[in-house]
Amino acid sequence: MSVHKAISEHVNKQNKKINDFLLLDNQRELYIEEALELCKQGKEFTTDKINSVTQQINNLAKQGIVPTRKFVTVDMVKEFASK
Repeated sequence: MSVHKAISEHVNKQNKKINDFLLLDNQRELYIEEALELCKQGKEFTTDKINSVTQQINNLAKQGIVPTRKFVTVDMVKEFASK
């Protein structure tokens, strides 16, 4: 019974990491879209919110099971917006 409990706890922790990752990754994508829209409109923007969430994702990735994400630069957004 204790082995079953340990496995269940492990699986629950892994599922929490995955769910946390999915929420953060979705938030990151929304911030990227926001920056792209501002860039396309010629307005000022930063990548601070994007990279803050990216840092959270990468910290979570250090615990295993979820992937890392690259930090985004203003130039990356401008390049993507121009396509």
